[in-house]
Amino acid sequence: MKFSLITLFPEACDAYLNASILGRAQKEKKISINYQNPRDFVAGAEGSYKKVDDKPYGGGPGMVMQAIPIIKAVQKALRKVTPRREVSPYGSAKPVIIWFSPSAKQFTNKEADTLIKKYTDIVLVCGRYEGIDERAKKILKTLAPIKEFAVGEAVYTGGEVPALAIVDAITRRIPDVLGKDASVEERRIASSAVYTRPETILFKDKKYKVPKVLQTGHHANIDKWRLKK
Repeated sequence: MKFSLITLFPEACDAYLNASILGRAQKEKKISINYQNPRDFVAGAEGSYKKVDDKPYGGGPGMVMQAIPIIKAVQKALRKVTPRREVSPYGSAKPVIIWFSPSAKQFTNKEADTLIKKYTDIVLVCGRYEGIDERAKKILKTLAPIKEFAVGEAVYTGGEVPALAIVDAITRRIPDVLGKDASVEERRIASSAVYTRPETILFKDKKYKVPKVLQTGHHANIDKWRLKK
């Protein structure tokens, strides 16, 4: 699976994507991640400030990201689509563009499963400021299918946080990334309440113990306890 993030701030994503399970998935070539910065597609001397936003037509606060730098960045990402000889076992190489909007449908585990099965290349467009010129989306629809998602009910400063959430959610579902399929919590009986050693913690003269049922080894009773939790 290849992920391309269209972002003004690749350094904000890099630390998270190179750590822990996601970092290991890259080293083991389960996924690859690259960035396209819209500023790289704006004319100007090297080292100079390259403007990618402007005032909104019709007035209003804030600035709007221009369409052309976004379109060119996505075009470059699409030119790096997985060659057919390297396609996943699910089918032929197909790219999809993911667009973020607070009013779009919520991204879910079901959506993550669908993306894994249908696409080999995912381009995530991270907007900033008041958003992206709507014409960018209209033009990009002619190049590849676009899926529009919201990630959570909050509004974020930019699309980077939602993009990281989607990369994480998809990657952990790729076979062998977590080691065992049972490690994907939503595919087994799991609880939000988990415990580890020691059996008893003493804090301010009060003892906090691991529930007895978890120490019995009786899996049916443990599953019932987890379902209640």
